[in-house]
Amino acid sequence: MAYSPASLFDLTGKSALITGSSKGIGKAIAEQFAAHGARVAISSRKQGPCEEVAAAINTKHGAGAAIACPANISSRQDLQHLVDETNAAFGKIDVVVCNAASNPYYGPMSGISDEQFSKILTNNIISNNWLIQMVAPQMAERRDGAVIIVSSIGGLRASTVIGAYCISKAADVQLARNLAAEFGPSNIRVNCISPGLVTTDFAKALWADEKARERRENETPLRRLGEPNDIAGAAVFLASKAGSWTTGQNIVVDGGVTAV
Repeated sequence: MAYSPASLFDLTGKSALITGSSKGIGKAIAEQFAAHGARVAISSRKQGPCEEVAAAINTKHGAGAAIACPANISSRQDLQHLVDETNAAFGKIDVVVCNAASNPYYGPMSGISDEQFSKILTNNIISNNWLIQMVAPQMAERRDGAVIIVSSIGGLRASTVIGAYCISKAADVQLARNLAAEFGPSNIRVNCISPGLVTTDFAKALWADEKARERRENETPLRRLGEPNDIAGAAVFLASKAGSWTTGQNIVVDGGVTAV
């Protein structure tokens, strides 16, 4: 099947739900989805930031391009409400981006509490499966859907300071593989994006120090840290016709760090 260059990345008529989309990578993904024609549901824990992002998208792309619906990813009830509100607003959900995550602990694995470890695993793995399973049936009925899990190159490397987070991100990649195999016969594509170090508030502990940032930039073949739109471009690919034969994959976007 042939597509024009423009239509390959066209998301017109699609609706997308993006968690953790009031700032950082999630916000950039929502903005780029809207720029490519999709309607987007903006979600994070707080109502105000969600409304600000949705209002900006509606101003730029027209009323109804975005809705705001706060949700705590640790709550199955919140996630179901998010799904219900998105369906009510848009009539369907074509794309789900599991971007929200948490990392309440910075230090060696020997110091992490059971509560902290459990929170990381619940928010970064289990909640993703909850959300995906809530949306998969309608995708299967239409025989069309795209699921994107934002993982991390932390899932590919060892860490002495964010080890539990890295464990959760490695599990997300396997979750995508498993669900790609399960949902593939229904034409639902499930993939991961694994960013390198991106200059977001979430990752600030890793780049805020000037010397640490300079060291990381020097270790990166492209000699810079990532920006949210670097990741958003990969998400547009996976959500669009351009990614229609890509599933079960982990796309690494890291400036070349893991290559060397």
